[in-house]
Amino acid sequence: MGKPASINPRIIEGLYCEALVLSDEVRAAFALSGRLDAAANEDDAAIALSCEGLRTTTRMMHAVAWLLNHRAYFAGEISEFQLRRHGKLADFAEAEPARLALIDARTRELIQATERFHARLKRLDAGWRERDPAQPSAIAALRERLGLQARN
Repeated sequence: MGKPASINPRIIEGLYCEALVLSDEVRAAFALSGRLDAAANEDDAAIALSCEGLRTTTRMMHAVAWLLNHRAYFAGEISEFQLRRHGKLADFAEAEPARLALIDARTRELIQATERFHARLKRLDAGWRERDPAQPSAIAALRERLGLQARN
């Protein structure tokens, strides 16, 4: 397997647009007005819909935040140090199969699409964080520029 592609503004913008569309679909799918009333007779279905709705919307919120951090970096609004420190994508557990079985097929497919999207971002994030491992840390680079020797 080759080296992962570097992240660039074009990739981030494409993913950002995709994330906005997916987020809007998630919002529409989990707009609970009426959905919970229909599932009121089936308490387990209502609980499954609520739990997976919260998990899915949170997953997409974190994905959009990660993309916004990268957009800010490429716009020069934050440094690479800030991006590395505060821009890590959180891990999320996949939907629970027992709960997914209680949710309609279309919503289930949407949940799985958000999981695949998040997994793509995780791979990009991991590849970006692992790139150029031989480069000195930001502190070591600063010390080098200032002509200071590293202390042991």
